[in-house]
Amino acid sequence: MLKIQEIREIIKLIDQSNIDEFLYEHEGSKIKLKKQKEQMMVSAPVAAQPQAVQAAAPVAAAPAAVEVKAETPAAVKETPKVEDENLHKITSPMVGTFYASPTPDAAAYVQAGDKVGENSVVCIVEAMKLFNEIEAEVKGEIVEVLADNGQLVEYGQPLFLVKTV
Repeated sequence: MLKIQEIREIIKLIDQSNIDEFLYEHEGSKIKLKKQKEQMMVSAPVAAQPQAVQAAAPVAAAPAAVEVKAETPAAVKETPKVEDENLHKITSPMVGTFYASPTPDAAAYVQAGDKVGENSVVCIVEAMKLFNEIEAEVKGEIVEVLADNGQLVEYGQPLFLVKTV
């Protein structure tokens, strides 16, 4: 069974992503998280803690639900600061987990200000234990990294802004 801290981390990751529904089953235990408008619906057979998850059957009342912030940090990052016709968005080709580096202790593939070529690896998106290297596809300079390391990303979600040359 998941610990309350692990459940909180899952809620945080889902809150920062565009995922609307998440289901986890393990050894007869089941956790289902579902976003609806400005709320996240939670049902899980775990003990309750303030501002976390309420134990019991599916939670339907707004006061017992965990509220999703209207503007998450990921949502703020997705909006470019300057609209520029030379900015290219590198998007996620799949649903998965964004990793900025090949290993947790290694340096990030790219950071804002780095130059990239068409075949430069900029990140990894992990889906179902498969680590997929994402390439820049354009020549230019990384203007902004739009995803956080370890963040769940969706298909088509912008990951980087590149100023093309």
